[in-house]
Amino acid sequence: MVDVLLLVGLAVAVFVGFNIGGSSTGVAFGPAVGSHTVSKLGAATLMSAFFLVGGWTVGRNVIATMGGKIVPSEEFTLVASVGVLFFVGLALLISNLFGVPASTSMTAVGAIAGLGVATGTLRESVMFQIVSAWLLAPVIAFWICAVIGRYLYPYLDAWFRLEQSEGPLIEFSRVGSLPYPTVSATATPKQLVVNGLVVGIGCYMAFSAGASNVANAVAPLVGAGAIGESSGVLLAAGATAIGAFTIARRTLDTVGNDLTDLPLLAALIVEVVSASIITFLSELGIPASLAVSATMCIVGLGWGRATRTVRISDAAAAAVKGPDESEERSEMSVGAIAAEPENEVARIGEEDPDVLSASDLFNPSTTARVVGLWIITPSISALASFLLFEYVPL
Repeated sequence: MVDVLLLVGLAVAVFVGFNIGGSSTGVAFGPAVGSHTVSKLGAATLMSAFFLVGGWTVGRNVIATMGGKIVPSEEFTLVASVGVLFFVGLALLISNLFGVPASTSMTAVGAIAGLGVATGTLRESVMFQIVSAWLLAPVIAFWICAVIGRYLYPYLDAWFRLEQSEGPLIEFSRVGSLPYPTVSATATPKQLVVNGLVVGIGCYMAFSAGASNVANAVAPLVGAGAIGESSGVLLAAGATAIGAFTIARRTLDTVGNDLTDLPLLAALIVEVVSASIITFLSELGIPASLAVSATMCIVGLGWGRATRTVRISDAAAAAVKGPDESEERSEMSVGAIAAEPENEVARIGEEDPDVLSASDLFNPSTTARVVGLWIITPSISALASFLLFEYVPL
């Protein structure tokens, strides 16, 4: 019976890792694939390698938290571990049905918390730290990118002018039957630097995904003592690699081809800020959602860019005096960062609102649905887990 449960637990862990690989690869390497810097095969290879590095190093801290600090590790019997992983897989299924990427970290913590409440072993101080991080991380992500969007983004865009390349920068020549990489004859030094930056940031994003997500697949089994920590990391990384080489091709198509509304520079800023926040939290052993932070980075960057149509002093004066003719000038567009920049960057308050409203970066109603589902899925996971372990004799 134990062997059967262990096999079921391992199968569910592989399923979770498989789905993580499918969704995270597109987030990490969508800009690189969309800009023709790397192929889908190259993206899957890099994702697999750097996910493993992130999980093997920083990810162990998150495994320790989820496998024995939220509730004592003794509570993770093999049956309980399978139950927790089942709810994580269920959340992935529900989110996929709604077309929204699940926050696997939040859902997994919710299931573990339900187990702790049912058994009376939940460590409230640890949960308080985790929930506080969940509330603060999106706020910090929003304001960092809002500041960048308002004060730095136009200058960065004018200076760097990151554009998607028309073709591959690396070509393969042959000596006899042996291929070797060479730089394309049409590639410029700037293109090489820019595309190297795109790939490097994608690898950093993959590292961050491994640091935060490896625990979601195997922490309960590690806490139960069913598998060792190192074996768990290898299992999660292997399952993620399978997802990266298979179902991630569709997410790479989606993310890579939808970069028209999210310029390459904006995508890289979002990746750096969100990955840095999640890597920092993972180092502290706090499981957090990369998808939530990335979404709030996008919102903050677009909002900050749009606020350049009005100075703070003008907004304060308008608030005191009430609405007037300047109100039309101070309208904000969330699509601001998709606008084409001028050769010279206009000062704050001198931006043309018609230019900044060229296209919408995101749909507010869709964003509300996504954020709402991120709140609902961990809540459902926690409630279902509590009911299972409270009323079903396991």
